[in-house]
Amino acid sequence: MAEITAKMVKELREMTGAGMMDCKKALTESEGNMDEAVEILKKSGAAKMEKKASRIAAEGLCRISGDSKKAVVVEVNSETDFVAKNEIFQEFVQKVADTALQSGLKGGKNGEDVEELLEKHGIKEQLIEKTATIGEKLSVRRFERIEADCVSSYIHGGGKIGVLVAATGADDDAVKTALKDIAMQVAAMSPQYVSREDIPDEEMAKIREITIDSALNDPPTLPKPILQKIIDEAVNEKKWNEEDIAIYEEKKSNMNFLFNFLSEEAKNVCAGIGLSHKPEYLGDKIFNGLVEGRVSKHVKDISLMDQVFVKAEDGKQNVKQYLASVNKDLKILSFIRFETGEGIEKKEEDYAAEVAKQVAAAKGQ
Repeated sequence: MAEITAKMVKELREMTGAGMMDCKKALTESEGNMDEAVEILKKSGAAKMEKKASRIAAEGLCRISGDSKKAVVVEVNSETDFVAKNEIFQEFVQKVADTALQSGLKGGKNGEDVEELLEKHGIKEQLIEKTATIGEKLSVRRFERIEADCVSSYIHGGGKIGVLVAATGADDDAVKTALKDIAMQVAAMSPQYVSREDIPDEEMAKIREITIDSALNDPPTLPKPILQKIIDEAVNEKKWNEEDIAIYEEKKSNMNFLFNFLSEEAKNVCAGIGLSHKPEYLGDKIFNGLVEGRVSKHVKDISLMDQVFVKAEDGKQNVKQYLASVNKDLKILSFIRFETGEGIEKKEEDYAAEVAKQVAAAKGQ
């Protein structure tokens, strides 16, 4: 058997990025054959990757690759934020982004085309190697491509959020600067749609229904005529207890603070009365005005064009007005916003209990 020297270990480590002890073990098993040692490390990495498959990887990074005409944003996850700051991991994430761009695959927010990227473009082998080197579960979660006359990108928080914005109509320097601002707006304000026209009818109906029910469940915010009807029913039909009725009689000259003194039970009774009369209130012009106002406010929150531009000097100019002031032909086609770990249920760690458990095990308890 060939002697395993420090030089051989160093060479294998530089080739694979694996740990020193793993390299020495692989060389010993392969009797000094460097190619076989590399294969052993790959298989070891695959085994480690399989063992870690059930673990939660909700940290990580977003990275972007591309230019002003086309770009790709990717999200690659790790188990800890510590690994996300690791240079080896960061280089791997950028490699995934570059490969995704070159692949021509479209991708998507829900992980479309990830398997094809892994299997057909050499990413799976690299993922196995990095899992073995870093020692945590790593996951290429998703990527998405965007192409247009003008594409802008923005990475926030060192890679916690990645944004791409696609536009048409103009691509001069002023437009590029404006789109960078819009990409920052998307990162900060997290809109769901480009404009209100993009919101599906079924979602608008759902928004309205939720708004109606939430208004009725919060009686103090209802129009005064409707609130008075609800209170009259609670008092006249003795749906409130005597104490709450007495409080009402004492405070009714100034209704603004009445609900600060009523019991939680009385508030719940009012909400129940309001919900029971929902069909009636839906025909009330004042109530519908309140609902439409709240729906409009919600739409402004989720529609990019309706949001107040974050750099608006008057605090009122919306994104649509800002873009028109830059170039009347400029139009936002779409945007992509990835936030690391969004939608992944993170495992709650009790570090104190874990440390206590390890100390007890060390003492043989």
